[in-house]
Amino acid sequence: MATKNWALDPAHSEILFKVKHLVISTVSGSFGEFSGSATTPEDTFEGGDISITIKAASINTNNGQRDGHLRSEEFFDADNHPEITIKTTSIEQVSGDDYTIKADFTMRGVTKQVTFKGEYGGTATDGYGNKKVGLEVTGKINRTDFGLNWNAVIEGGGLTVSEDVKLVGNLQFTEQ
Repeated sequence: MATKNWALDPAHSEILFKVKHLVISTVSGSFGEFSGSATTPEDTFEGGDISITIKAASINTNNGQRDGHLRSEEFFDADNHPEITIKTTSIEQVSGDDYTIKADFTMRGVTKQVTFKGEYGGTATDGYGNKKVGLEVTGKINRTDFGLNWNAVIEGGGLTVSEDVKLVGNLQFTEQ
C-alpha cells in the first residue's frame, strides 16, 4: 500500500466557527492564516494523519472591536498562545464518504481530545495537473475546557457567549 503526502491548500480551504450570542443568535467567524498536511494510504483518509496549525491572531468575525477582544487575554491570549493546533490520533471510515476523526486539539496551551465528523469530498486533478483531495470536518468544543472563560451574565440569568463552539473545516489538500 502506497502512502501519499498532501499539503493543505489555504487558497481553497477555510476554517470557520459559530457560537451563540445572548442565546438568541449565532455569531460566525473564521481564521485567515493556517497551514497543514496530511498523510494517507492511497486516496482514503482511513488510517491517515492530518495536522493543522491555525494562527489565533488571524481571527475574523467582521467586527474589529470584537476581534481585538477575542485576541486578548480574556479569550485566545494570542500574544502568549499564537497557535491553535489539531493533530489526528485516529481516522476511521464509518461508511461511504463518512469518517470519524479523533484529534488532539490544543488551544491556549491546553490539549484535549476532540471527535470530529469528516465527509470525504473525493479527488480531482486541477487545470495545472495537481492532484487534489477534499474533506469537510465538523465538530464542537467547549471553549472553557481550553481556558476561554470570559463571560457576562445577562438579564434573566443567561450568558453573553455560549460555551459550545461549532467548528467547520473545508479542507483541500494538494498531493506532494
